[in-house]
This record gives sequence, structure tokens and C-alpha cells, in this order.
Amino acid sequence: MSHGNRSRNSRNSLSSRKKNYSAMRMLGKQLQAARKTAGYTQRSLAEELLIDEETIASIEQGRRALMYDLAEQIDQLLGLKGMLVAGVEELPEIDQFPLFAEEYMEHEREAISLSWYDNAVLPGLLQTEPYAYAVMSERVPAYDEEELQAKTAGRIERQEILQRRCPPTMSFIVWEPVLNLGVGGPGTRRDQLRHLRACAELPGLTLQFLPTDSLSHAGLAGPFILLETPDHQHVAYTESQRGSQWVSDPDEVSILGRKYAMLRSQALSPRESRGLLDRLLGDV
Repeated sequence: MSHGNRSRNSRNSLSSRKKNYSAMRMLGKQLQAARKTAGYTQRSLAEELLIDEETIASIEQGRRALMYDLAEQIDQLLGLKGMLVAGVEELPEIDQFPLFAEEYMEHEREAISLSWYDNAVLPGLLQTEPYAYAVMSERVPAYDEEELQAKTAGRIERQEILQRRCPPTMSFIVWEPVLNLGVGGPGTRRDQLRHLRACAELPGLTLQFLPTDSLSHAGLAGPFILLETPDHQHVAYTESQRGSQWVSDPDEVSILGRKYAMLRSQALSPRESRGLLDRLLGDV
């Protein structure tokens, strides 16, 4: 990419972000006005919606995007006849993440439980920064360096949920061959294995590996994530080469939940999985 094209793309990206943030602030002010008219404080509205007060404050200040499903709940609660949903639908897309990814990350931040199966790379929440950078570097078409740095930083920032005082209950199942990938080189792989071993000791987190020689494999159709929201809704997120999607239909979520249960029974136990990491670390 020439310097001129890169500069134009950068200006276009900045312009897009400014429009998006302006629209987010405007939507936040609409929410604030509707909340006050209905007689709610930020705290009382958050309690009614079973979310954090900070979430309402951040949306009203334009610091956090209002997600579609939350907009629906507020519209219904405050009798707004779809006003906020219409505003969300009119928000310009930003370059950093597409709308479905923004919505996933919002749910990830607020989830009370998360179950993640992956068979291509390590789950993003467990990646070291060099590993994440190396994975992002393999994208086709390639990111430019600025995008690469921004997306890597965004992935690492999401990992703050692992260190919370009250983190969500988390389960990860990874197909064993992923551990043998040389992504980023030997040093990156070694540090990543050490990081996984440390993560395996975190309270409320279980890490299991599905052995290469397993005779049964319920995850052949690809990776997926199961989430439980603070109001105990169960949703799922699936990824593929050309797109990702939310799964909210109870029947479909149930199918993925049963697949995950099968995978847990087919995988090594958490203790055996820690032993596998110890053996791999002894060889590198």
C-alpha cells in the first residue's frame, strides 16, 4: 500500500470513527432523557435490566455502544416504541470490529459463564500478546501494521475478565494439535504454553484438551462459544472462514450445549490436561 493510500485510508477510518462516536453520544443522550422521563436513576435502571450501573453510564456518555438486544429491552421497559433499536440500526459501522463482533465482546464482558471450544488456534482469551500478533499477521488480505497493533491490543484488553475479583465461570476445550502449531516461532510457542499452564490454575477456569487420538469427536463442525448472560439467557456464537453469527434460538443453543457436554467427556480431564502441558514444556 502506498503512503498516499494509507493516509487516505487512515483519514477515512478516523472520519468513520468520529461519525460513529458522535452517533453513540447522541443515542446515549436519548437514553438518558428517556430514563429520566420514566423516573429511573442509572442504578435503578441497571438493577431492572440486571446489568452494571457502569454499563448505563458508559452508554449515556457515548463511551460504550448500545447493543441491539439491550436496546430492545430498554425500549420495552420504558415504552419507547422501538426508538433505541432504530438508533442502533442507524449507527455507522466502525473499522475496528464489525457490529456482530462488538456485540459478542459486550456479552463476553458481562457473561456469568463462558464455554469455549476451538480447533484451529487457541481461544483469544488465553493468547499471549506475541501469539495473538502472530495469528493476526496471518490474515489474508493482510492488515497494515497500525491495524495489526490495534487489533492485537484489543484482543489482549479483553483478557481483563480473567483477573476480576469475581470472574465468570469459564471452561475451555482445545483440540490437542493446536498446541503443536509453531505460530510465531519456538519462543512464542514456549511462552504461550507457560501462559496456558498459569491460566489452568486460575480459580473458576477449567482447561481441557481433546486428544489427537480420540476415537470420538463432537466438535468436527468447528469452533463455538456458549455464554450465559446476567439474566440467565443462554446464547451461542459460531465462527467460520467467511463470517460469524449469533445463535439465540433455544433449540440450536441446546444442540451446541449438548455438543459441548460431549466434548468435555471426550477430552482429557483438567488434571490430565495440566500434565500434558507439563510434558510439552519439558520438551521445549
